[in-house]
Parts: sequence; C-alpha cells; structure tokens
Amino acid sequence: MSEWVARDSGQHGTVEQTPHPALRSTLSRGQAEDTAAVLRVVSDPTRLQILSLIHHSDEQRIRVVDLTRALGLRQPTVSYHLKVMNEAGIVSRDPVGREAWYAIVPQRLDMIADLLR
Repeated sequence: MSEWVARDSGQHGTVEQTPHPALRSTLSRGQAEDTAAVLRVVSDPTRLQILSLIHHSDEQRIRVVDLTRALGLRQPTVSYHLKVMNEAGIVSRDPVGREAWYAIVPQRLDMIADLLR
C-alpha cells in the first residue's frame, strides 16, 4: 500500500500528493521521544506495581509506608522508584507533615492508557 494518496485538486488538472490518512495520525518525533522515555521508566515491574497500587487506591494517592507494606519492600527501595517516576513526571509528590503522598500525574495516566487502546 502506498504511503501517499494522489488526489485531483480540481484546479487545472493538477494532482496533489498527500499523506495517507493513517500517516497523519502518527506520533511526531517529540511525542515519540517523550512516550519512549515514559515507557522506559514504567517498564520496571516494581514501578508497574506501584502505579497499579496508586491507581487502585481509594483516593488514587498513596503514602510510601502503604506501598512498602503492600509490596513487602524496604522503604529506601520504594522511595528510589518513586523518585525516578517523580523526576520523569509520572507521579507527583505532595508532602503533608512528615509524610508524602504520591499520585499519578493525570496526563501521564491518559498517555499510558492511550497506548494500551
């Protein structure tokens, strides 16, 4: 199948070459790079579990202590994974007193969900 579609422009018998409709909806280079960076971060099994726990929590936010209990991991390990995801813009950190609550950044959640559709 050709990547280009020839269309009669209706003007003086000229034919225009336009991208096939499927090609117009593809990711730009910048979008592809951003998506690849997010996928590299979330491809870790522990990070996927953390995202799942946050997403399915009652308020869609969770504390580190809750994650350590649920995952059976040490606090430094969970904190490291949260730091990586926070720096990548995948989760947000909201300090409340001596604790920090983590939530998935809505735009990132939408982007990941779009990829799975």
